[in-house]
Amino acid sequence: MNRKEQQIQKDSITVEYLFNANKHRLKLKCLTGDTGFDNKVSDKNIHRPGLALAGYVELFTYNRVQVVGNTEIRYLNHLTPEKRSQAYSTLMKFDIPCIVITNNNQIDNELLELSTKNNVPVFKTPLETTKFVYFISDFLDDQFAAQTVIHGSFVDVYGIGVLLTGRSGIGKSEIALDLIERGHRLVADDVVVVTRKGEGILMGAGTDLVKHFMEIRGLGLIDVRSMFGIRAIRFQKRVEVIVELEDWDKSQEYTRTGLDNLTMEILEVDLPKVKLPIYPGKNVTVIAEVIALNYLLKHYGYDAAKEFQSRLENAISEKTRMKNRVIDYFEHDFE
Repeated sequence: MNRKEQQIQKDSITVEYLFNANKHRLKLKCLTGDTGFDNKVSDKNIHRPGLALAGYVELFTYNRVQVVGNTEIRYLNHLTPEKRSQAYSTLMKFDIPCIVITNNNQIDNELLELSTKNNVPVFKTPLETTKFVYFISDFLDDQFAAQTVIHGSFVDVYGIGVLLTGRSGIGKSEIALDLIERGHRLVADDVVVVTRKGEGILMGAGTDLVKHFMEIRGLGLIDVRSMFGIRAIRFQKRVEVIVELEDWDKSQEYTRTGLDNLTMEILEVDLPKVKLPIYPGKNVTVIAEVIALNYLLKHYGYDAAKEFQSRLENAISEKTRMKNRVIDYFEHDFE
């Protein structure tokens, strides 16, 4: 597929968005009103400011979400009121986006006043530090993940994320619709948003506007969820196989053994690709199902092409291909 990949990636998110998106899930409570809600979070990692509270700020990554847990709170409580205020004031010298206090720990009103004065919002959560860091890191990783938009149809076929691509009008949506009618699940049609999650993992989803609507030429727009039910859709799925549809060209050579494995790079991740020539009368839907099943077999260690190649090599090495009958004995057939 010849296309110029346009990578989309956020530079920052606001503290207000961070709070509103997680206040129920992470049970966040704001202790400083709406102070500093316009602050920007520009790093997907979090930071524990223990060393900064102790006065060492050479490696203080202040532009991250600062998580204050049991260790930091006990250290502050160990100090005299004057030194505690001085330690906290050290943090306030930097442009910190926000501070989250875990384990429902209490913080002095004096320190909250310093935060409000320096435009640093402070949140509190009953979650343990480890659990909070896990959830907020997953959220931030998703927010700052690289994305790209691909024109195609994305379907969950037997649990395998199959992305159908090809020129406009080649029949991607019609094939996806046929797969849905056969019991498979639509993830997105026409516009597929692909996000890189972790190393080597791409997740595909539709846009908020289009969701599970499909455009079928000659028919118009249809709502797959309303027409086929909730079982016919998914909101996201891992992208695992690319099926590139192209018009049949008799001058081209197409693979007939499956030994030459093609790949396609999306967001610096290589995915297996199948180039599928189509022409009138060809049952592409069944082939798409077989592609998904074949991927499953390979995933579990069985490659039909390599198995046949091995059998062929063994037959040649034993020099039996021409000397012996293909089938030694036919059993009686009484049907």
